[in-house]
Amino acid sequence: MIAHVEWNEIANYAKRKKISQLNAIMDGIDNHILRELSRDGRQTNLELAERVGLSPSACLRRVQELERSGVINGYRAKLDKSKLGIGFVAYISVGLSQHTKGAQEAFETAISRAPEVVECHNITGNVEYLLRVEVSDIAAYKIFHTDVLGVLPTVNAITSYIVMGSPKDDRA
Repeated sequence: MIAHVEWNEIANYAKRKKISQLNAIMDGIDNHILRELSRDGRQTNLELAERVGLSPSACLRRVQELERSGVINGYRAKLDKSKLGIGFVAYISVGLSQHTKGAQEAFETAISRAPEVVECHNITGNVEYLLRVEVSDIAAYKIFHTDVLGVLPTVNAITSYIVMGSPKDDRA
């Protein structure tokens, strides 16, 4: 058992060390590249290079290194949800009646199957989860609330926070 603990400590140290080395290697230009790509992931390498003040080849090398190291792990399209028929957004805090690994896994499995849930976060505090739910309207939300969340056996508390507007939303 001691050898197992020591190996885990060594593995955790190595993981922390690798992350700190990556942070030390990243500089202001890398951070600028990340901000620009977060703003517009479809811009050409030439446009990106001009915005960050690098030659196209140097910019491409940096982007490829950020991708290879896992700092950039994908690109997404920014969607106009209203054009997709999504007009109602709510954040929902969910408390579980059982605080076991099995209860959490069962909840997470059920939520992963619910297309209305676009985010699920396991959080600290008085409840276990915070969900972001996107549906067409309040009637669709009521169905989700009753027929999805309401039938899960370990759910004992649901609080809904209806989004009335989003003055800042930088998610893709």
